[in-house]
Amino acid sequence: MTFPNPPRIVIISPIRDEKEFVSKVVDAMVSQTLQPVEWLIVNDGSTDGTLEIVQEAAKKYAWIHIENKPNRGERLVGPGVVEAFYYGYERLYTKDYDFIGKMDGDITFSPKYFETLISLFRKDKYLGAASGKPFLQLNGKLIEERISDEMVAGQINFYRRQCFEDIGGFVREVHWDGIAYHRARMQGWRTLSVIDPDLNFIHQRQMGSSYKGILTGRLRWGRGQYFMGTHPIYIFAIGLYRMIERPFVLGGIFIVLGYFKSMIENISRYDDLGFRCSLHAWQMSRLGLGKPLEVIPSEQPEDT
Repeated sequence: MTFPNPPRIVIISPIRDEKEFVSKVVDAMVSQTLQPVEWLIVNDGSTDGTLEIVQEAAKKYAWIHIENKPNRGERLVGPGVVEAFYYGYERLYTKDYDFIGKMDGDITFSPKYFETLISLFRKDKYLGAASGKPFLQLNGKLIEERISDEMVAGQINFYRRQCFEDIGGFVREVHWDGIAYHRARMQGWRTLSVIDPDLNFIHQRQMGSSYKGILTGRLRWGRGQYFMGTHPIYIFAIGLYRMIERPFVLGGIFIVLGYFKSMIENISRYDDLGFRCSLHAWQMSRLGLGKPLEVIPSEQPEDT
């Protein structure tokens, strides 16, 4: 379970029409104290000048690799992002690596992000995936986009290779990131997100707002929770929890509406009853109504 020093990191970034944001991502990547051996950028049909920006970066840095995916005609979050991720995954030059990450094109982060992240994995051989915490910059202030400490931020998912392979990678559907870290726990891996000056990252637009606005994003969030198999009781807890975030009150209501709209429409669900049992136990434990099915061993350093 050990990995070399420095570890070999590959990052895949599906991007589409990110001209407004992608320069800051490039700046953050090239300033890293621990750089990936390969950063594969999947241009997923951009028409706004995004491609030209990343092409300029690729001319300067041999470890930046660009693939142009055929244009599907529109931004498609959830399954579209994972589809683009795998388009890149199948075209990686690097086959020998220790960590793999999926990173969005609208974030920016500290020069020590990956160095600090890897230090967490060295301290804990049961740590399968980790991230920092996402923040929005509003009116000159940093506002945390709250996620559980056990969850990995979807904007910069980062997995130990063995863990990524153990969970079978990402499901090509909305809420793929939630399914991934819950499956990691089922396989005996710990997942987490950490508040740390070198791990906190800036999300340059609010989570879920990139396609047709924030309320559509909240409906999609509810749909994703239904697809994943979230317990009906727990979706109300999510709705209440999210009411104190922008868009205040309505955001939480629309998550619940998205869930029950999907139930009425009888959309397909993630078809793994063992996963659903584990998920429900974890969710009830979060509400103080039970215990999770899995017990992850306490933190232990990597073997030397």
